[in-house]
Amino acid sequence: MEYRQPIPTTLSPHDLLLSFYGGLENSDDGFLVVSPDGNIAYINEAYCNYINVDRDEVLGKPVLDYIDTSLMPSFAADLTIEPQVGVLHKVSAQQYRDGEHYSIVNRTNISEAGRSISGIGQVKFVRSTLKLSAAINEVYEELSHYKSELSRLSAERYSFDRILGDSEQMQAAKELAKRTTGNNFPVLITGETGTGKEVFASAIHYASTRKNKPFVRVNCAAIPAELLESELFGYAEGSFTGARKGGKKGKFELANGGTLFLDEIGDMPLVMQAKILRALQEGEIERVGGEMPTPVDVRIIAATNKDLAHEVSEKRFRADLYFRLNVISIQLPPLRSRTSDIDLYIDAFLAKLNGQYHTDVHITPEARKTLNQYSWPGNVRELKNIIERCFVLQEGGIISSILIPHNIRKTSTAAFSTDHGTQDLATIMDSVEREVLISTIQRYQGNLSAAAKELGIHRVTLYKKLEKHGLSREDCS
Repeated sequence: MEYRQPIPTTLSPHDLLLSFYGGLENSDDGFLVVSPDGNIAYINEAYCNYINVDRDEVLGKPVLDYIDTSLMPSFAADLTIEPQVGVLHKVSAQQYRDGEHYSIVNRTNISEAGRSISGIGQVKFVRSTLKLSAAINEVYEELSHYKSELSRLSAERYSFDRILGDSEQMQAAKELAKRTTGNNFPVLITGETGTGKEVFASAIHYASTRKNKPFVRVNCAAIPAELLESELFGYAEGSFTGARKGGKKGKFELANGGTLFLDEIGDMPLVMQAKILRALQEGEIERVGGEMPTPVDVRIIAATNKDLAHEVSEKRFRADLYFRLNVISIQLPPLRSRTSDIDLYIDAFLAKLNGQYHTDVHITPEARKTLNQYSWPGNVRELKNIIERCFVLQEGGIISSILIPHNIRKTSTAAFSTDHGTQDLATIMDSVEREVLISTIQRYQGNLSAAAKELGIHRVTLYKKLEKHGLSREDCS
C-alpha cells in the first residue's frame, strides 16, 4: 500500500500517532508491525498476551523467532504482494492457545516512493470471534424463542376453540372457516356489527401456514379517503410535504408473507378499490410517489357488515373486486338468531371478569331471562359491554335485572308480553318481588335473618314471601 502525503487528518502528526496507538492498545485483536528486515517493530498488548511474551523483550527481534508461521517478513520486504483481508491462518505451535488452530488475519505492505516501510498484520483471534458469535447466537436464539412464544400465544388466543357458540349456525361458520386455513384464497366474512368478524379472521390466520408471519389489520372506514392509499401502499421519500425521510412502508408491505385483514371494506372508496384489485391480480404494489413496483405475498381476508352484492348493483362497489374477494364467503349469524348461545356468552364474560378481578359475581335468573329476551342489535359486542357495565355496578356479588339498562329491560318486557299476553300490574310486581328476594338472599349467602333485616321486614314475613313464590333457601343460594 503506497503511503501518501499528507495524511488526511485534522490532528497533528504527534496527536494522530497517539490516537492510533491508543486504539491499537485498546483492541482485543492482535496488531503486528514488522520492519523490512523481518524484525518486530511494534506489537500490541493483546498479541503479546496471546503468544505469552513480554513486549520489551521481543521488540527489534526477528518475528519468526516467536511466530514461526508468520508471513509478515515477506509482506514487509516485497512490494508486489497483494494485500490480504480476512484470510485463514494456521496457528503455529508457539501460538497455540485455548484450543485455537486457526486465526483470521489481514495483511498489507506499507511503502513510499518504491521504498518498503513495513508490513502490518491484524489478527482476529478465534476465541474473540467465537465469543462474538456466541453472543449473537444467544440473542438470536432468545429472539427466536420470544417469536415462537408470541406465535404460540397468539395462536392459542385466537384459536377456533376460543370462539364461543354451540348453535348450529355458529358451528357451520367455524367449520367453513377451518377449511380456509389450508389454502391462500381470499376470504370474505360478512355479518352485522359485533358478530365477531375480526375474531374469525384472526383464527383463520393463526391456524394457517402463515401463522408465523404478520397479521395486519386495517379498518377501511376509520381512515380518511385521502390517506388510505399511503396507509395501504406506503409512500416514497419526498412524495409530499412532510413525508418521512426514506419513505414509509404501507400495510401491504408490512403484511408481506402473512395476512392483511381489510375490515369494513364495503366503505372503501371506488378509486381505492381499483388499486386493491390491481395489487391482488399482479401480486405487487407501488408506493405513493414511487417509480418501481414492489412484489408482495399477502393473503387478503376482507370483512363487511354491508350486502356487497347490493352495493355492486348500486354501483358503490366494484363487481370485479367483489368477485375477486368472494372466493370463500363466511356469513356470521346475528345473536338474535341463535339465542341458545346467549347464556354461554354471559357465563364466559362473567368468568373472565371474576378471574381478572378475583371476584365471585353471579347473575340472578331474572336478570339472565331479561338478557335472553333482548334482540341484541349490537350482537356479542353489545352483550359483552352490558355484562361489564353490570359487573361494575353490582353490589354484594349479585347482578340483578335492576342493573340492566332500562331500554333493554323495556324491550325484554315487551317481547315477553308479546309471547305470553299482556301482564297486569300485580303480576309484574310479583316478578320484581321474587327477583329482589332471590338477589338479597344470595347476597347474604343464605342468611335469612340478615336478608330480612336488609329488606326491612320480619323474618316470618320473609318466610311467607318465599312460600308465596315457591322458593326455598336452596333456590336462592
